[in-house]
Amino acid sequence: MIRRLAFAGLLAASAAGLAGPSLAQSMSPMRGEVTSFTDAFAVRVFPANPYERPIGVDVRVYDQDFAPVAASVMPGSFTLAAGASRSVLVVVPFAGTSVRKIRICTESVPFPDNQTRIRAQICGKFIASRR
Repeated sequence: MIRRLAFAGLLAASAAGLAGPSLAQSMSPMRGEVTSFTDAFAVRVFPANPYERPIGVDVRVYDQDFAPVAASVMPGSFTLAAGASRSVLVVVPFAGTSVRKIRICTESVPFPDNQTRIRAQICGKFIASRR
């Protein structure tokens, strides 16, 4: 069980080329430091959809070099309503290390009926220490 979870909240955005006003998919927090007393740590992030239409979203975890990391992401894939945000819990094992650097990425998934096939990605950087 995770005893302590700490991270700083910071809202940031990724630029997306859109006609008209510039809107950007976002995720908060974008950076954080976590201390855990167990063999895993948790981070809660909040992907947001600023667009006027729903978007499909995948939340994925990578190491600092963008190699996939085995992690529990709840929920990992979902539809995000227009103008909405939701909570996602990410639990990552330390995998035998005392410090782990990861990137949590929110990736928008184009719907099949959309003409645009752009898959936007925004990532936050997190450092976890095991005590």
